[in-house]
Amino acid sequence: MTQADPSLTDDRVRAFAERAAEVSREVARVFVGAADIPELLLVSLFARGHVLLEGVPGVAKTTLAKTFASTLRCAFKRIQFTPDLLPADITGTYVLSPSNGTFQLREGPVFANVVLGDEINRAPAKTQSALLEAMQEFQTTIDGETRPLPTPFIVIATQNPIEQAGTYPLPEAQIDRFLVRLSMGYPTLRDEETMLKRFTAGTPEVHGILHPSEILAGQELVRAVFVEDSLFDYVVRISDYTRKHPLSFLGASPRASLSLIQASKSLALVSGRAFVLPDDVKRLAKPVLAHRMVLTPEAQMEGVSGENIVREALEKVGYGREART
Repeated sequence: MTQADPSLTDDRVRAFAERAAEVSREVARVFVGAADIPELLLVSLFARGHVLLEGVPGVAKTTLAKTFASTLRCAFKRIQFTPDLLPADITGTYVLSPSNGTFQLREGPVFANVVLGDEINRAPAKTQSALLEAMQEFQTTIDGETRPLPTPFIVIATQNPIEQAGTYPLPEAQIDRFLVRLSMGYPTLRDEETMLKRFTAGTPEVHGILHPSEILAGQELVRAVFVEDSLFDYVVRISDYTRKHPLSFLGASPRASLSLIQASKSLALVSGRAFVLPDDVKRLAKPVLAHRMVLTPEAQMEGVSGENIVREALEKVGYGREART
């Protein structure tokens, strides 16, 4: 897009940002932690993306996902991933009906608007891959029959660090389907004290804020957000830097570049703007790009992560005219 969309008026942008802020405030009534995490969940939702929450057990990953889902007046399903979980347990299967002797589809939990995949790396790759088609195409195929999934549709998956016992690394193809990865560490001492006080009195009730129709309308508004040509060039050069880095085996793909643009448009709208700024790209580069990279063994031995390489890219890749000097 090279020119502003006249349908995206100031009033529509302001109203959208106010509704997004309501959701963030409602999530913050339950979730105690980094203030930008609820906002990035909203960014993913309106960008039609999925979220991978990573952290050690007990840092409220599931609580955050369930709380965010509760603010959306949408169908919600939870999948507890275990080593013996089968793909059909996610997508569904045809079962014989005793009443009429015909096979009828018993839909799996993937047929919902918000799907929480809890501890997704507890299941082997075969089961994890059952979500691939759903996350990319918003549909699923069961016994050769393709069925569309409800809209809107978002997968929020939680993952324990790979060094935890009984976990399996996610396939690169599936990791690439997550728009953002949000790392959740231990809370600050003050946040943990607030958490203890808040939950000692009982879990606060969460109220639904957004209707499915509002979410779909918001996703359409994101399409209309203005992006300058120089920002497309900026994103491409950041991705290219990660591909050419000597410690990178696989850098950010073109799909990663597209994801960064989509997420930046969504962040701009959530922030109350109808146009993307370079700061939007810089803020989202690490959560959108870093988890998609595959590093060399030398990088792992040196303790270099994808975040380190993306941070280096942001420091060395200039924006606009400064990029040519």
